[in-house]
Amino acid sequence: MKKNTLFIIDDIFVSGEVTDTLFACDLAKCKGACCVGGDLGAPLEDAELPILKEILPEVKPYMRDDGILSVEIQGEYVHDAEYGYSTPLVNDAECVYVSFDDKGVALCAIEQAYFDGKIAFQKPISCHLYPIRVHKTQRMESLNYDEWDICKAACVRGKKEGIPVYKFVKDAIIRKYGEAFFAQLDAAVQAEME
Repeated sequence: MKKNTLFIIDDIFVSGEVTDTLFACDLAKCKGACCVGGDLGAPLEDAELPILKEILPEVKPYMRDDGILSVEIQGEYVHDAEYGYSTPLVNDAECVYVSFDDKGVALCAIEQAYFDGKIAFQKPISCHLYPIRVHKTQRMESLNYDEWDICKAACVRGKKEGIPVYKFVKDAIIRKYGEAFFAQLDAAVQAEME
């Protein structure tokens, strides 16, 4: 399949890079660098803002002290004039909701609380969809692959295991767009390959 292939499912544009780039996170190698690097925290949807406020008491026990302090100073989310709402950062570095395991791997405190059954919200959808980034305008929405050098190990693992980006984040796509959307996208990709 060509990388310039474009799929349109339910008026949402899906870049060919999402369907043919091979990718599977390798946390042992990258150590969750996407939660630590970058200029901004995780992009947030408007509907997620009140959720972050509501779940904070249940998430705090999983957070580091400097993350809690940063939330107390900045709030559960911040706003950037160009990029919109995102999670705050600790000292312009990692997301405030990051904790680290004993091997130095970045973990999401929100997701840890979710897996422990404390909350029903898994994590911001932008994190769940990564390395897909959603781009919205007033007239359209598109799903694009966010190529980042910190994810080289994920590309190596994806090639080894033969997993395209859209299948790697299948659960997140279904969470955001529904089962029918994913089934249509998968069918379109298979048809393109024939």
